[in-house]
Amino acid sequence: MCRPKIGLALGSGGVRGFAHIGVIKALADAKIPIDYIAGSSMGALIGSLYGVGHTPEDLRKFATLFRRKYYVDFTVPKMGFVSGKKVKELIHLLSKGKQLQDLSPPVAVVATDLMKGERVVFNEGNLAVATRASISIPGIFVPEKVDGRLLVDGGVIDRVPVTVVKEMGADVTIAVDVSFFNVEPEITSIYDVILQSMDIMEREMVRHREIDSDVMIRPIGYQQSSINFTNVETFIDLGEEETKKKIKDIENIIKAWKENGNGHEEEPEDKQ
Repeated sequence: MCRPKIGLALGSGGVRGFAHIGVIKALADAKIPIDYIAGSSMGALIGSLYGVGHTPEDLRKFATLFRRKYYVDFTVPKMGFVSGKKVKELIHLLSKGKQLQDLSPPVAVVATDLMKGERVVFNEGNLAVATRASISIPGIFVPEKVDGRLLVDGGVIDRVPVTVVKEMGADVTIAVDVSFFNVEPEITSIYDVILQSMDIMEREMVRHREIDSDVMIRPIGYQQSSINFTNVETFIDLGEEETKKKIKDIENIIKAWKENGNGHEEEPEDKQ
């Protein structure tokens, strides 16, 4: 009997997105396969690097070495404080220059067309360019220009891209939401203003459009800064711990899918 195709939707959330590494590790340890990944912002970055072939252990090492000096290149403010050239070069290096269509499992990267207000999904082409676009927090990163479009953070329009991973062919969807809204934030800089504004916007989006997934994982249960890189390992551990709690639910959904006879429909095609 065939098994369902499993899709992982990795959400935006700044540095909190490093929790996605722990999620992937827990799924791998439980031998739950990942057939498709769709990611917004940091979810796009982690998903793409995993698709390149980096293990969760590799990703953890990268995360612990990740510091702002490696990706922040300040520019004269016009459309953003950070030009994004350094981070694009870093992504290109870590992704070994691969194209999106070369990744396994397949990865879709979600960005937002700033002028048209539309979702843009990359399934092929330059991985570094697409991911750089997807992580472009408005007001902080200069938008990435691709084919005449100004692209910004995928989380602006689709925080946790479950519909994208379904369109890729997933039968069972696992969503990872790493957002957390702080009702009493300490706002002391323009970065705090921008990121808190995005958190408010994303909270309102969820109120009007519930994330329709088979399993929802929310690793961040208390306030964690989305730009503080000093507690990266904490985020990774939270992702792993919360996913372990959901393993039985995922296994039961896979079992139910098989028992409903879905697997039998694909058997003739598999034998060809």
